[in-house]
Amino acid sequence: RERSVVIVPSFAIGRTQELLYDIHLLIEKGSIPRIPIFVDSPMANEATLLYASHTEEHDKEMKILLSKGETPLSPDLVRFVRDKNMSKALNTADGPMMIIAGSGMVNGGRVMHHLRCRLSDPTTVVLFTGYQAEGTRGRDLIEGAPTVNIFGEDIEVRAQVEMLNSLSAHGDREEMCRWLGAFGRKPEKIFLVHGEYPVQRNFAKTLTDRFDVPVSIP
Repeated sequence: RERSVVIVPSFAIGRTQELLYDIHLLIEKGSIPRIPIFVDSPMANEATLLYASHTEEHDKEMKILLSKGETPLSPDLVRFVRDKNMSKALNTADGPMMIIAGSGMVNGGRVMHHLRCRLSDPTTVVLFTGYQAEGTRGRDLIEGAPTVNIFGEDIEVRAQVEMLNSLSAHGDREEMCRWLGAFGRKPEKIFLVHGEYPVQRNFAKTLTDRFDVPVSIP
């Protein structure tokens, strides 16, 4: 859509930087149009600077891009929003543009202001790039809630809501079992602290059966 605004609720550390990197590659390949991109998260802004400055942590692909003079964590169309006034100005700005803002599950942060202003606009696209826990606004949106409550106001959802599942930073069941199986001495007890209860319960049984280790789900 020519005038669309894409709002990306994103985790400030790790996910935002991965998004910027992937967006850079897509732009260079001509796979997506060159539109303004605003990173509206003080924590993400600071974290991105750290990612860029610690060159000893960069992988081979990142080093190759940098050697060519490219800046994959801060493409020329990216603007890092520094103050509240600039953030507020985005709410009345015309598209096309992309706004990447925290929090990733829409539990707080500047993304809530952007969604309050644009969720009822059918030209808005809300793109989730990470897991949305049960009970969060993000989960409500991807499950098709007709309204969401933001700052005490019920906002009608007319925007297009999309979910990108390819950016998970977590190992799956077999990857975690392989990691655990490589221990020289198995742990005395395992605590499962991430994920939804039915999945945790099934995974706990898998771990007990395979490794004969007591598993607790706090």
